[in-house]
Amino acid sequence: MRVSIETTSGLERRLTVGVPADRVDVAVDKRLQDAAKNVRLPGFRPGKVPMRVMQQRFGAGVRQEVLGEVISQSFQEAVISEDLRPAGPPSIEARKMQAGQDVEYTATFEIFPTVELQSIEDLSLEKPVAEVTDSDLDDIIEVFRKQQGQLVTAEKNAEDGDTVVIDFVGTRDGEAFEGGSAEGTTLELGSGRMIPGFEEGLVGAAAGEERVLELTFPEDYQKEELAGAAVQFSVKVDEVKTLELAPVDDALFTQYGLENGTVEAFRTEVKQNMERELRNAVEASVKTQVMDAIVQAHEGLELPTSLIAQEVNAMRQQMFQQFGGAAPQDMDLSTVLPDEMFAEQAERRVKLGLVVAEMISQYELTAEPAKIREAIEDIASTYQDPEEVINWYYSENEQLAGIESRVLEDAVVERLLSGAAIAEVECSYQDALAKARPAAPA
Repeated sequence: MRVSIETTSGLERRLTVGVPADRVDVAVDKRLQDAAKNVRLPGFRPGKVPMRVMQQRFGAGVRQEVLGEVISQSFQEAVISEDLRPAGPPSIEARKMQAGQDVEYTATFEIFPTVELQSIEDLSLEKPVAEVTDSDLDDIIEVFRKQQGQLVTAEKNAEDGDTVVIDFVGTRDGEAFEGGSAEGTTLELGSGRMIPGFEEGLVGAAAGEERVLELTFPEDYQKEELAGAAVQFSVKVDEVKTLELAPVDDALFTQYGLENGTVEAFRTEVKQNMERELRNAVEASVKTQVMDAIVQAHEGLELPTSLIAQEVNAMRQQMFQQFGGAAPQDMDLSTVLPDEMFAEQAERRVKLGLVVAEMISQYELTAEPAKIREAIEDIASTYQDPEEVINWYYSENEQLAGIESRVLEDAVVERLLSGAAIAEVECSYQDALAKARPAAPA
């Protein structure tokens, strides 16, 4: 087998591979001979079809199959012999494929970059320090009570936070516009569902009252024909409803997963979960700062475009499944969720993956079984049957690999933190959670 290699640009390589003709021809003949033992053709006894007939009937198709296998196998042999690490599948271009002649093709692909670890000196970061107060606990329990509460008709004027049932007609220059009218619509005042001024204009209204709202659509409104348009809404309030919080009783305890509990046991359970969430948020905040430092220190690292494309596609699929379910097979998701939405984050993930993998290798880090178990138990503790969840993780190789990867990442973070300057910053429970959340896109 002949192999030559050239660098076309950056991480891109082009292999020209030549495969002796007999490697293909011998494989084609053997496959035809094996097939002849079982093939049935009119005029021939089973297993007695002559090779010339087999060649005429099936030779071209069998040769294509063999060529595909030979190209795949020889490509793997070539990259091993040249000590290359492809970052994605190659683009194959046939050059010579005629029967009786040596096979020749080119394979163009990207390779993984050589990662030279940069020193992350003077690493300084902030660690949020917070505690769960009784006030925080009361706030969260109120959220639970709202979630399990019910709307009841109220004989009063609508206030911010109340829900109104309304009929409305929107007009522009005296003419109704598409999508501007509805009947029996339920709207929570202060939810921000409607354009600016609409919900505010209904504060103080009572059931049966009619109001006319003079409003203007935002300049960046999604429907271009209405962007910046001055409109008028005639609104009738049919009903005012207020949210009646669910009582702190057995029904609420059951919804939270606590059977036969007491108020004290319920508050203890909720507080433990909040403390776990706080601990995870602090760890996430610190980890994000370390990862930011890694990315910044390796700004010059060239990244394979094929890996970025794979990451973009994975993120797009994940987002679509999260908000829209499974996509039809013939649907091009890139028309709905373009690459630009994910490109920056995908590059970050690819860079971190390459650098962190190199750190794990050079620092000789391993995913200790005890750490893996600890991480799984922490996840399982939020479920009603923790042991069942633990067993599930250990029986699912893909899920277990994900935990191992996370433990290795944490080991890298711990290694870098050993030389970092860490400033503890006191803050509230909610502020600590906010620091762990990713920033909203600009």
